[in-house]
Amino acid sequence: MSAPRFTKTRSRRTSGQRLVVLIPYLWLCVFFLAPFAIVFRLSLSQTAIAQPPYLPVFDPAAGWEGIQAFFAALSLDNYRTLFSDTLYVSSYLKSLQVGLISTLILLVAAFPVAYGMARVARRLQPLLLMAVILPFWTAFLIRIYAWINILQRDGLLNDVLLAFGLIGEPATWLASDAAVYIGIVYSYLPFMVLPLYAVLEKMDESLLEAAADLGCPRWKAFWLVTVPLARPGIAAGSLLCFIPIVGEFVIPDLLGSSQTIMIGQTLWTEFFGNKDWPVASALAMLLLCVLLVPIVIYQHLQAGALERGR
Repeated sequence: MSAPRFTKTRSRRTSGQRLVVLIPYLWLCVFFLAPFAIVFRLSLSQTAIAQPPYLPVFDPAAGWEGIQAFFAALSLDNYRTLFSDTLYVSSYLKSLQVGLISTLILLVAAFPVAYGMARVARRLQPLLLMAVILPFWTAFLIRIYAWINILQRDGLLNDVLLAFGLIGEPATWLASDAAVYIGIVYSYLPFMVLPLYAVLEKMDESLLEAAADLGCPRWKAFWLVTVPLARPGIAAGSLLCFIPIVGEFVIPDLLGSSQTIMIGQTLWTEFFGNKDWPVASALAMLLLCVLLVPIVIYQHLQAGALERGR
C-alpha cells in the first residue's frame, strides 16, 4: 500500500513543480511574446490614412486567399527607411552616447557611495540604504520638474555657484546636454548603488588585510582585490542603468534641447505625432535588438566565468 501512495505523492509533487515553472512561461507569452509579435507585425506594414493607420489588416474571414494576400503585402521597407534617414541614425547614436557616458558617470559616482555603505557599522547600514531608496517615494515626473526649477538661469544651482564665487554670471544649464546628464545621474543613481552595495557588503575584509600583510598598498589592493570582486555588481548595475537610459524619453524631453533628440523622443513623435505606427514599431524593434547586445555579452561572460570556476 505504501508504494502506490508514494507514487501518487511523487506525481503530485511533479505536477505541482511543472505548474510553478509553467506560470512564468505563461506570463512571458502573454505580456512579452504576444506584444512583441504585434509590434513586429506592425513594423512590416505600411502607413495608411485609415483606421487603423496601417495596411494590410489581417482578416481571417477573407479565407486562405486573404491570408496569402496579407503576408504578401508585408515588407521590410520601414527598416530600410530607418537606415537611410539620418534623423533615425543620429537618434540611435545619440541615445547610445548618452547611455554609455551616463553609465560611466553613474559607476564613478556610485562606487564610493556603495563602498562607504558597505564599510560603515552594521547598525548604520539600514539608514544609509533607506536614504538611497528614499527618492523613489516621490513620483519620477515630479523629481524631474524639480530639476527644471533648480537648473533655471535664476535657479538654485546658479545661486549656489554665484555665492561661492565659482562663476561670475548665471550659467545656462537648462535645455543642454549637461542638464540631461544631471537628470539621468540623479534618477538612476540608486540602480547603480544597490547592486554594488549588495556585492561589496559580502566581501571578506580579511582579503584586504592579507594584501596589506603582503606589502600591497591600499590603492593597489583596491584595484587588485575590491574591484575584481565587485565585477558582478558592476555588470548588473551597468545593465540596469544603460538599458533604460538608452530608451529614456522624459528626461531628455524636459531637460534637453533640440540637439538632444534620443530614440525615445523620436519613437514618441512617430507614434503620437505623425501617427506612423509602422515606422514607430520598426524603431521599437531595432531598439530592442540593440539593447539585447549587452545582455547577450553579459550572459556570455557569466557563462565563461562559471566554466572557469568549475
